[in-house]
Amino acid sequence: MSITLQKNDRIIIPLITILSILVPVAVALLMLYPEFFSLKSTFPQAKKLPAFHAILNGTTALLLILGGFFIYRKKIQLHRAVMMGAFGLSALFLVSYVISKLSNPPIPFGGEGPIRTLYFFILISHIVLSVPILPLAMMSIYRGATMEISKHKALVKYTYPIWLYVAVTGVLVYVLMSPYYPV
Repeated sequence: MSITLQKNDRIIIPLITILSILVPVAVALLMLYPEFFSLKSTFPQAKKLPAFHAILNGTTALLLILGGFFIYRKKIQLHRAVMMGAFGLSALFLVSYVISKLSNPPIPFGGEGPIRTLYFFILISHIVLSVPILPLAMMSIYRGATMEISKHKALVKYTYPIWLYVAVTGVLVYVLMSPYYPV
């Protein structure tokens, strides 16, 4: 069964634009002012969220790779399913990340020397590239769901590698930070 959305650019594009501005601003505020936005009462499971985030990012990366494989094989329904799964996991990650930032104090990276340089290169590139992923992914999904295949393909040529990079580097950030998380 194929689900095709009716094209409605007058509603969807402004909605994507608004979300693409509000979400990064909210996350930036959480990162820049953690003492102002932190919740005073944390829940014990909040300390486990970084590992959960790595699982979400790793699974997203696997789904993106599967999505590429399925579209290469012209398995459109499987492609759609795994790409929607990847988007759903990314959305879950975003909500969980906000909860984590509200519930836990910031943890500094403790590595020194070349590993510190590598960590910050990965972290900064991850953060910078995560900003355009939200609008790119939403527009790619919208164009695919409305069967505007040429527009979908034009967007995906940028969306796919950036999204995959962000998902993989999300796991790497966790691996490099894991020695510094409280037990």
